[in-house]
Amino acid sequence: MKKIKKIKKINLLSFFILILGFIILIYSSINIYKWHKDSANTQKIIEKISTFSKVENNNKEISEETIDTSKKGIDLTQPKQINSDTVGWIEVNGTNVDYPFTQTTNNEYYLTHSFDKSYNSAGWVFLDYRNSISNFDKNTILYAHGRLDKTMFGSLVNVFESSWYNNSDNHLITLSTESKTTSWQIFSVYHIPATSDYIKTSFNSNDEFQSFVDMLKNRSYYNFDVTVKSSDNILTLSTCYNNNGSERLVVHAKLIS
Repeated sequence: MKKIKKIKKINLLSFFILILGFIILIYSSINIYKWHKDSANTQKIIEKISTFSKVENNNKEISEETIDTSKKGIDLTQPKQINSDTVGWIEVNGTNVDYPFTQTTNNEYYLTHSFDKSYNSAGWVFLDYRNSISNFDKNTILYAHGRLDKTMFGSLVNVFESSWYNNSDNHLITLSTESKTTSWQIFSVYHIPATSDYIKTSFNSNDEFQSFVDMLKNRSYYNFDVTVKSSDNILTLSTCYNNNGSERLVVHAKLIS
């Protein structure tokens, strides 16, 4: 009798394990399907964006305060027809990053919405809501997901490859708005357990900013031998480094023109 009860318990446990395994399989299959669907939709948008001509915006008047008056901004008319939140365009040499970027009133919306504002787990590239696109803060921050298909900021993992680092042309980021086009020189790249200490946008003093910059430089995977002073402005690109979001991949650059 005890043996029969034991067999029944084993059979019942096996049944529950089988059901649990089936549920996990269904759940995983749904998530994989959603991931591929979102990736496909994102790719369609990227393909459409690639047809846009990034021409100089000659209708905008460049003021004397513009950092480099020889470099005019770009015409964002086409991307703005898709998304009125468009505020600029970013290109990172040696990566796939070549996208218009957006800004809204929070740092959550574009984590789950694509450039056409459709719900999409791939999200889109967006500027920190605290930053001003017309007058750069001491630290201007752009975010995006690090997608495995190398879309959004997924290709930023290239910065850890020696072939990327050894080509100095790759150490340049171009940020274009309607009023100006600016160049930024990379001075630090690293991955780190999730923290918010590198996404400060304002500082109480030059000394505080210099200490902040020194911290970022000391974290770098490579030595870029770039001097960053307290009078400089910097750009920060932030994304996830792993699938569970416990680490961040970060790139920092200073404004050079």
